[in-house]
Amino acid sequence: GSGVVVDANGYILTNNHVVDQADRIKVKLTGDNTEYVAKLIGTDTETDLAVIKIDAPRKLSAAKIGNSDAVQVGDWAVAIGSPFGLETSVTAGIISAKERDFPGQQYQHFLQTDAAINPGNSGGPLLNIRGEVIGVNTAIATSSNGYQGIGFALPINSAVQVYNQIIKSGRVTRGSIGRAK
Repeated sequence: GSGVVVDANGYILTNNHVVDQADRIKVKLTGDNTEYVAKLIGTDTETDLAVIKIDAPRKLSAAKIGNSDAVQVGDWAVAIGSPFGLETSVTAGIISAKERDFPGQQYQHFLQTDAAINPGNSGGPLLNIRGEVIGVNTAIATSSNGYQGIGFALPINSAVQVYNQIIKSGRVTRGSIGRAK
């Protein structure tokens, strides 16, 4: 899996399915190839997000966060990740749709892109043309378990809301109307 440093103090945003059931989480930083053991700060299964933290001896370079609400269909997008174990792979495409829903997923409304997202890209950033994170690579539509032209990223505005709750309280809470089940 992949992730993106979102805070210079070592906080990293990734997908829950990347760290789910892990006994130990290792993070390898791009550039100097330094490896760290990460601590799981919290997860949200509804959005498939997780926040992990590494204790680096220095401040890290955090990614610049964009505004996913400003994204338009046809905008260029760049997906970064480590598909199939190939480190720091970059693919380009366009935003094909916004607010794409999957049946049964109440809190996931994805950006759809044709930038190649493959197994191993999960948790990595989807960037706009200015290098700002606009989404977290999360899923692909495939019958072969590989890229077939349709990838999905959770919009960064949604991810930031989840991240802020996890950092504050270690979990995400949501209100609802109706009877508890």
